[in-house]
Amino acid sequence: MKCIILAAGYATRLYPLTNDLPKPLLPVAGKPILDRIMEDLEGFEAPMEYLVVTNHRFIKPFEAWRDSHKLASAIRLLDDGSTENDNRLGAVRDMAFAIRQAGVDEEVFVAAGDNLTDFSLTGFLTYARQKGTSCVMRYYEGEEDRLHRTGVITLGEGDLVTSMEEKPAKPKSHWCVPPFYYYQREDVKRIPEAVDTGVCGVDAPGEFLSWLCTVSPVHAWEMPGRRYDIGTLEGYRKVEEIWVRLGS
Repeated sequence: MKCIILAAGYATRLYPLTNDLPKPLLPVAGKPILDRIMEDLEGFEAPMEYLVVTNHRFIKPFEAWRDSHKLASAIRLLDDGSTENDNRLGAVRDMAFAIRQAGVDEEVFVAAGDNLTDFSLTGFLTYARQKGTSCVMRYYEGEEDRLHRTGVITLGEGDLVTSMEEKPAKPKSHWCVPPFYYYQREDVKRIPEAVDTGVCGVDAPGEFLSWLCTVSPVHAWEMPGRRYDIGTLEGYRKVEEIWVRLGS
């Protein structure tokens, strides 16, 4: 299984911490965010090869991180060529770029490099294997205002995703989708095709899902805990405090 980690953002809301250090390498209780994601995934039954998509500005810090990592042989860095926030490719284009550059022809787990969970991601991968379809994670969001700032899905029988919309003006449900996705081999091939034909948006990673669930079955696993999006200085400090308290 390949794991595509989206790490090509510029994290402007975290300046000055991210002036010279990419957000996924920020330490949380002594370990880079990316290390925490990968250590969790190493508990899954299938070995992972990690495709870390970054940008030209931060490729050097990522190279130094990889070269000193115990999993260095399983980590492939991919420079998408962008140099600043204004010329970034967008998450879906970065996914397509990784698939083409690495010649991916198998199932893929896609994860944002700036999100952590207080539960193991391996439970999600086990669920996806059992379903035999592409899958997403879901959580219930009770606050109306937050629904306008994330991806929102509707569900049918047996956890089937019937629709997905990024940052909806009029949310159709309270089920939200964090940036963790499992794609079956046949659906992985659709990502570059969707980008080339312009049938889906390219900025947020969930925009491919919005299109995919109209042409292929996608199921949604309910998260057993919480996820933490490290998008601001306040959010980063909060996550740091939580992980220090957990002592992990």
